[in-house]
Amino acid sequence: MASEENARARAGEDPARFRLTVVDQALRLFADKGYEATTVDEIAEAAGISRRTFFRQFRSKEDVIFADHESQLTQAAAYLAGARDDDPWEAVCAAVVQVFERFTQWREIAARRYRVVRRVPALREREIVTVFRYERLFTDYLRERLPEVPDLARVQFAAAVTATHNYLLRRMVRGESDAGAADLRVELAAIPRGNGRIRDAEEMVVAVFPRDMSSRQVIDLLTRKLGNL
Repeated sequence: MASEENARARAGEDPARFRLTVVDQALRLFADKGYEATTVDEIAEAAGISRRTFFRQFRSKEDVIFADHESQLTQAAAYLAGARDDDPWEAVCAAVVQVFERFTQWREIAARRYRVVRRVPALREREIVTVFRYERLFTDYLRERLPEVPDLARVQFAAAVTATHNYLLRRMVRGESDAGAADLRVELAAIPRGNGRIRDAEEMVVAVFPRDMSSRQVIDLLTRKLGNL
């Protein structure tokens, strides 16, 4: 087994990159052997680390799969904390684009995770919770920066930017699109910013769209329909 020092050297002594190296090896094993059949010892051996080091970095096999999301959330929160002089709506969009760009740098890891998560119901549930954490981060930031804006507008915006990011990312990891950060910026720019017109909503709107409808078409349709409420 490769030494732990060698594993860290391959990752360039960057803690985040080192963790991603372990994530990469774990996802390879999950894809080849199955999630349930893969042990922590096998992941540690493949990554060239000890079992003890594994548990210093991750609490469980499940945590390995979503470890880069933890890093992404931390970096997005740090960016927003420093974006005090920026337009809040645009700051959220910029944070989302940065998340997307980092995922594209590790595209193969994102693709392997997508395939593994699709096969394990418990992991799909964890993914839903993770998506909500992004939405909550963006909503809380907007609440702090834009207290005068109706809360529904902030929640809608956070949900829309997160969904747009996820739509493009999933198409990319499935090999259905080569969309990049520039494409995401275009789609995010089309999402309406809160303007104070939505107040005290008494109804919940549930929308169903064809699976192959583009994010731009979804946004345009929602904009037209909500504008008539």
